[in-house]
Amino acid sequence: MTSVVGEMHDSGVGAALKRFDATDKVTGAAEYPADRIPADALWAKVVFTGQPHARLIALDTSDAEASPGVVAVLTAADVPVNEYGLTKNDQPVFIGTTQNDRTEVPSNISRWEADHLALVVAETAEQAEAGAALVKADWEQLEVLGDIDAALSSDTLIHPEDGLDSNRYHSFKIRKGDLAKGQAATTWVVEGTYELPYQEHAYLQPEAGLAYYDSDRRLTVEVAGQWTHEDRVQLAHALDLPEDRLRVIYPSIGGAFGGREDISLQIVLALAAMRLAEKGDTRAVGSIWSREESIVGHHKRHRGRIEATLGADADGKITFVEADVVLDAGAYNYTSNKVLGNAHIGVAGCYEVPNARIDSSVVYTNATPGGAFRGFGGPQAAFVAETQMNKLAELSGLDPIELRRINTLKNGSEFITQTEMPEGVSLPQVIDRCAIEARMGEPMRLASQFSPVASLAPAADALKRGRGFACAFKNVGFSFGFPERCEAEIHLLGGEEDEYPTSAILFHAGAEVGQGAHQAFIQMAAEATGVGSENIEGVFSDTASSGDSGSASASRLTWMAGNSIQGAASEAEKQWREGARPAIGQFRFVPPPTEYLDPETGAGWPNFTYGYVAQAIEMTVDTETGHIVVDRVVSTHDVGKAINPVLVEGQIEGAVIQAHGYALSENLQSKDGFLLNPRFSGYLIPGIGDIPRKVESVIMEEADPLGPFGARGMAEMPMMTYAPALVAALHDATGVWFDTFPLTPSRVLAGLKRVTG
Repeated sequence: MTSVVGEMHDSGVGAALKRFDATDKVTGAAEYPADRIPADALWAKVVFTGQPHARLIALDTSDAEASPGVVAVLTAADVPVNEYGLTKNDQPVFIGTTQNDRTEVPSNISRWEADHLALVVAETAEQAEAGAALVKADWEQLEVLGDIDAALSSDTLIHPEDGLDSNRYHSFKIRKGDLAKGQAATTWVVEGTYELPYQEHAYLQPEAGLAYYDSDRRLTVEVAGQWTHEDRVQLAHALDLPEDRLRVIYPSIGGAFGGREDISLQIVLALAAMRLAEKGDTRAVGSIWSREESIVGHHKRHRGRIEATLGADADGKITFVEADVVLDAGAYNYTSNKVLGNAHIGVAGCYEVPNARIDSSVVYTNATPGGAFRGFGGPQAAFVAETQMNKLAELSGLDPIELRRINTLKNGSEFITQTEMPEGVSLPQVIDRCAIEARMGEPMRLASQFSPVASLAPAADALKRGRGFACAFKNVGFSFGFPERCEAEIHLLGGEEDEYPTSAILFHAGAEVGQGAHQAFIQMAAEATGVGSENIEGVFSDTASSGDSGSASASRLTWMAGNSIQGAASEAEKQWREGARPAIGQFRFVPPPTEYLDPETGAGWPNFTYGYVAQAIEMTVDTETGHIVVDRVVSTHDVGKAINPVLVEGQIEGAVIQAHGYALSENLQSKDGFLLNPRFSGYLIPGIGDIPRKVESVIMEEADPLGPFGARGMAEMPMMTYAPALVAALHDATGVWFDTFPLTPSRVLAGLKRVTG
């Protein structure tokens, strides 16, 4: 892997320092939630309903309670407020036969195969497993609405408590300009219907956690998550406890990618510790999910369907966009309403669009919930927008790069939401840099090492090579009027005789989910305080010691945390100058406000800043088998300022490989509300032999005017453009367009045969 970076520094911001947690993670000394479960802990087993849509008639836990080693079986009757949700309390903690007066969502209906029915707590994990197998339930089967089409065509409502007459429960509109005028000025028209697949997060560490009372009698949960304080909010709601009596700690976290943004074990483990403590048993309660439980039991990247039309005049200037976006929310909202917003404003692409009609909606089904996943609706939208642009280039005969130069957003451009783009739009520079680094005007140089089927060499005349290009933008930070904020605290240490602090402590709740955030925090604190990074101690991801950081999501954490750290350092410096030892600075950073879009026109200021990406892909396809090898990826990113260039490069490479799996092999199947392949034997994430042959990470530093030290968020950006660039490369090689993916060999071969016969 190669990198094109700017100047590196010895310390602080810009230094390519080794992560302080690297040795512990490589040697196994780092403690993840599963490692934190003490030897004398009780073990809990979640019982899934296994029912995509059914009414619970009777629940019998007597055999489970009598099973050897079982100390408790918890059900809906044990939950003070039997509901939760990140953006909407529409999911019961447990499905039960009785309705709690304080619970608004009907809790006797299982709407998803992984709804929780009971929690069995025992002396050992094996005894909990055995007890769980003895929980008995009687069900009245209800109509299963397994996909969007079924949910929209049925009179059965999955959430009738919403008071709506359809399973379509959240929508956005854009009405911009004069659509008829735009159509009248059009020379070229591209139309397409795009089917978008699920994606499983496949993080290294399955769900695990423990709950106990700490020395201050706070009910404490140690778990892997993405937002400690929001976890605490949801715990407080369901358990009916004040937030200050609850504590959430994140130990080391083995990946997240949005999959840990929603609750998994937090509430049920805390509930178990609380109820057992009421009976005098104060042992910790722990649980570890199997890989299959993890895949079945947490949300996925949204699947959906987008119908789109793109028009341009004879010069290639976009005249109008029309689109209908429908995402499958699954059984519960999770963050579907927020993901939909990103898809909605992204489906017109990163271009100046004078006239538009876009209607977007999300639909409840009895399938696996959709939720946050790296890109947060952006990859689905970018696949459509960029494939439409590449089709337009072919139809009009214009060069794909030049077509983008003609239409790209830039400083002063009016966005699709009828407001001016935030200052610092670097798309023109990113597009040009990617085209240069990829040598788009030259013949492909890298020879393919094609060997997807090792036992059989491909026929030479069956190998076709192609190149594709795509670009995109992605919001940094929470959107659509959400009250963004991030808090930090810094203690500057030293003696009264010291002119400058000799060491410092940084308190911050931001989650380290594998991306290197805490290393970046330390380096930004070093830059802001003048204390060497080796002399800064970090106290992280604990609601007892830090203010609210917001989530490790939306490419926001470096951007938001950096601004909060700069503010805390400034406050601490004031205290230091006044003689305080330690000098303590606390700061709550609040960025410029955003706006919810007008419900009729879609007008508004949805985001305060963006990140920008362009990718070029070279690939080889065996037209006899449909196998694809990606030979070269040039992934170009404006990161504003690379806090740690090595970490940035790692983020790019990791995201490229994750996007590679999304585009090529990760084919999660669902039927009638059940996942059909919830194991890695049937859900194929890329192995070391499957990844691109070469990834070139091009790191640009066009400062964000609002970013800390000029930095932009960038972690999601490589996901945005990979699938459309790969589809364009496959078309370049074969002349065939694909409007869905993953591009599995069977799908590619079938597509080629449809065209060639």
